[in-house]
Parts: sequence; C-alpha cells; structure tokens
Amino acid sequence: MITKSSLAHLAKSADSYAYDNETLHIRFRTAKDELEKVALWIGDPYHWSEGGLDGGNLGGSDAQGWIGGNEISMILEGQSEYHDHWFAEFKPPKRRSRYGFLLYGKEDEKLLFGEKRCVDIRDPKVAEIELSNLSNFFCFPYINPRDVLKAPDWVKKTIWYQIFPERFFNGRPDISPKNVQPWGSTPTSDNFMGGDLWGVIKKLDYLQDLGINGLYFCPVFTANANHKYDTVDYFNVDPHFGGNEAFHALVKEAHRRGMKIMLDAVFNHIGDRSPLWLDVAKKGAQSRYADWFWINRFPVYPDKPKSEWDFWNFNYETFGNVIEMPKLNTENAECREYLLDVARYWVEEFDIDGWRLDVANEVDHDFWRDFRRVVKGIKPDCYILGEIWHEGMAWLRGDQYDSLMNYPLTQAITDYFALDDSDKETFMNAVTRSYLVYPKNVNEAMFNLLESHDTTRLLSLCNSDKRKARLAYLFMFTQVGSPCIYYGGEVGMDGRKGMGLENNRKCMIWNENEQDLDLKSFIHKLIKLRKSHPDWNEPKIHWYHLDHPNVIAYARGDTDILINNSGQTVIVEFKGQKIQLSEYDFYISE
Repeated sequence: MITKSSLAHLAKSADSYAYDNETLHIRFRTAKDELEKVALWIGDPYHWSEGGLDGGNLGGSDAQGWIGGNEISMILEGQSEYHDHWFAEFKPPKRRSRYGFLLYGKEDEKLLFGEKRCVDIRDPKVAEIELSNLSNFFCFPYINPRDVLKAPDWVKKTIWYQIFPERFFNGRPDISPKNVQPWGSTPTSDNFMGGDLWGVIKKLDYLQDLGINGLYFCPVFTANANHKYDTVDYFNVDPHFGGNEAFHALVKEAHRRGMKIMLDAVFNHIGDRSPLWLDVAKKGAQSRYADWFWINRFPVYPDKPKSEWDFWNFNYETFGNVIEMPKLNTENAECREYLLDVARYWVEEFDIDGWRLDVANEVDHDFWRDFRRVVKGIKPDCYILGEIWHEGMAWLRGDQYDSLMNYPLTQAITDYFALDDSDKETFMNAVTRSYLVYPKNVNEAMFNLLESHDTTRLLSLCNSDKRKARLAYLFMFTQVGSPCIYYGGEVGMDGRKGMGLENNRKCMIWNENEQDLDLKSFIHKLIKLRKSHPDWNEPKIHWYHLDHPNVIAYARGDTDILINNSGQTVIVEFKGQKIQLSEYDFYISE
C-alpha cells in the first residue's frame, strides 16, 4: 500500500519553481522504495472542452471539463533516509500551468495526488472525472521573468580563495599598526600582524598560478579589531590595509587577471567606535541616530562597573552577546538608505563583483530585497551570497540572494571524512538532502567550503591526517557549486577555533620549506580537473550502492569517483572490474 502520509509537495517552493524564463521544475516526495513510478499530470489551465474561462479558479462544478493534462514521467532524483524524491521538467507553452501527480504502486494501485485530496483512480470512470476537475490541481500561475532567480553565470566557473587580510601578507610594513607583532606570532583576538591589501597584490601571481579566479575578503573597511567585523567607517578601506588607494589597485590588477572580487557586507551590526554609535552613547534618546539601533533603555551603558553588567539583558541589542557590536535597525528609513548607499558606492566606484552578507538571516527580508534592487540595478551580474548556516529557502526566491554559503554540506563532509562522526549512509543522505532542499539554479551557484575564519581548520579536524583532508577536498571539488579554499589550506595550515583559541586565523605560511607542497600540488590538480569538467557543476548526483561500508561511489556528469574512507586497503567490484583502493585512497574514471 502507498503510504499517503509520506506524500508531499509544496507549490512555489524548492518543489515547484521556474528554472529559467521558460522552464518549470517540479518535485514530489514519496515513501522510500514504495512506488513503481510517478508521473506529472500537467497542462495549461485554460485548455477546456467547454467553459473554464477563469482557469478553474472558482472551483466546484465550474472546474469540470479541463482537458489540458499531459502525463510526463518523473525521474527518481534521489533518495534520503525515509523518502524517494522525484523530478520532472516542463516547458508550458504559455508559461502557466496546473498540475498534479499520478502514483503507480507495486500492487496495481493508482492514485492522483492533488492540492486538496488524494484519490484512487483505478476505476476509469473515476479517473476521467478526477483528471478533468481542475479544482484539485496545484497552480503555477505564470513564469514572470522578473521572479526567476538568475545567479551570475560566472560563479559556476569560479574557484574561490578566502582571505583574512590582516593575516595574509604584509606588503607595506610602514602602514602597519604601531603595536604590530612579528609575522607568525601566536594569534589572539586583539593582536595585529600587519597584513594588508598591498600584500595581496604582491601575491596575486601565487593565487593565479594555483588556479584561483575569485577572491572573497573578510571585511576591509575601517575598524578597530583585527577581524574588521566592527565597522567604524563603511566608505573607506582601513588605512592599515592601504586605504581606498590599495583597494582600487587590487581590483584593477585582479580584473586584469580575470579574477573576481567579493567583499563582506556587515550590515547586521556596527562597531562601538563608529561615530554613529558614539553619538548615541553620548546623547542617548536625543541622538539623531538613536533609532538606527535596537535600544532597550537609555543610557546605553549602565552606570556601574562593567563586571556587574548583565550581558543577557543588556541595554541594547547586539551581534550575539558582543557589546562592542551594537545591532543596526535596518527598519529605520535613514539607516536603511545609509547602508544601501554603502552597497551602491562599492559597486559603482570600485566595480566589485560580489557581496557576501554577514549574519544575513538576522536582517529583515525587505532590506535584502531593496539591497538586491540597488546592486543588480548597477551591475546585474554582481553575486549576492548569504551567510546562513541552516536551510535558507526563504531568502532564495529570486528577490534577495543568489545563493548561500553551503555550511550543511560542509558539516556533512567534515563529519564523515574528518571526524568519523557519521557512517556512509548518513553521509550520503546528508549530501542528497543538500541537493534536494534548494532549486537547481540555486545549487549551481552555491558557495562550498570546508573551513573559514569562523571554523576550526580542516586539517585540525582531521587530527593532522592529510589523507583524510585530501578526500574532503576531492569530494568538495566534485560537487555542484563553486568551491572555496580558506587561505593556507592548500599548503597544510592547521588551527583550532573556540574556547579562546584563534589559531584558525594564523599568519599565512610563505616559507616553502614549511609548506606542504604535496598537498598544494594535489589541490592544484583538483582545480585543473574542476575547470576541465564543467559537468561537475550539474545539480544532480548519482550514487552507486557498493557493499563495502567504507567505500562511496558516485557519478558527477560523465565521471565516476570511488573513495575509500578507511585505513584498510580494499578491493571492490565496480562496473565489471575489480578496483583496489589503498587506505584513504580514491579512483577517478577517465
């Protein structure tokens, strides 16, 4: 029997969306291994034997007589832990559709699943009635081109490199902070090593030789902390990084090499040394900027020793519980326009190619809609990337972001390859889920990563086992979306984050005698393979089910990949041949 409680579809969602201006993508969920096949019953809502001029919107008896349905077989797109997931593509001649699902069970069952009810249609007379009653069908009213998510095409071809500017390279020691420490000193939350944008320019040859064509920068605007997430001045690059002059030179030189530049937009909060916040701290409710922040009570700082402050019930809202980062009120019209001017300025004046949106899920949706209009109005192919660590479909409907940082995939990869915290089936289900939770045009522009300034480095998660790290990199580079390397990851830099540790933000190692050149060579080869296999960015994955518990096998485009995630040499049967894989080894078909 078909388990009706497992049947699911949601219109105008990741289950039902416009892939482009002409094409609908439709998904449907059923219980795992329960159906022989699923078909999409779909057609134009105005194709009637008689009447029906309202497209069946009135319902009831007026909805009878629809003859527009076409039966289209759906493919099994993937399997998760408990469900099968089906997929079909359809190009409605007039961009509008009504649709339902035909379910063929293994015991001669045949059901019609519609928007309002699920009906047994084995009886031909019942089927004739139900398939012509438009009131029970889902609706995709119209493919409006303005509503279609169109991520920049160049993102699909991009290999990103994330730079934490303060720790990458000191190009001009004369502009370093007065208290700068020797390069390579132990990193803390409040010390400085002198990295700057002139240093990045000097290392562009290195990045180009590696195969990098996209640079993502942690914040570069004037700020107090070494991480620069506590903005003081949004319109100027920090003087210790070289100011706007250095950034102009960097963008020009990067673009000459075919490299894209993405900046960090920190619009959820600001630094407590910003003149805007200092005015509020001084004038209280009388400040013109008082409503630019979420103030619970004035004065903003309690009149008692800091050791007695209640950070859980503070006088104003902050990022996390960091009182040095008061939260901005993007619902205030003046604050909103100020931040949109910031977005406009760096695209217009410096021709940046992308914005990564920090703490993106805590800013109101309407602000991001305005943000997209401003940015895309200036540069339609500017990439808008949200930092969201959880499922984020609400931000990906074509009116806000182009895509997200793919942290769910990050966790799936590191849990399996680095930490041994999941088994093969759990890992495969997690990866499949990362494909199915978003539209395919979102997946194509996903930002994939294994580590960042916010996480422990991959090599530390692997307990310094570089064989495991290589497998993690291999898997990431063969997935849909654009891969990113966190600075130094390619030469074997490690470092833990958390519990007061900042070792994941160590200074970049430039001495080749201290670099892992074998790992660097491996990643260089992965980058070349990625660029020579555009089909690796297809938004679908096919798993081969091998008996061995520690060997995963999958197809990406025309390439088969086998990975032995274990410390034992294994021999597996695959497509009629025996393949031997050493411990933590892999096989890639030609």
